[in-house]
Amino acid sequence: MSVTDRLRDTVIGCVLDIAPEADFSRVNAQRSLREQLDLDSFDFLNLLITLHEKLGVQVPESDYAQVDSLDGLVNYLAQRSSDQAP
Repeated sequence: MSVTDRLRDTVIGCVLDIAPEADFSRVNAQRSLREQLDLDSFDFLNLLITLHEKLGVQVPESDYAQVDSLDGLVNYLAQRSSDQAP
């Protein structure tokens, strides 16, 4: 399993912890997760906090537009994870 696949699984798992009714079989990975899964700003913030706790990658508010979609979030995390690697 690739790093990207593991990150995608981690993101999906974290979303399901916050919104257990989320149906990822219907999610378009390029469109807004918040819109598709009806996540409010509190849910989205909780998602980013949980991902920070699990992966050590913090997403500043100025980067929120980059992490709105599943693909965007996974790509952002992959880039920041590799930036932090020793």
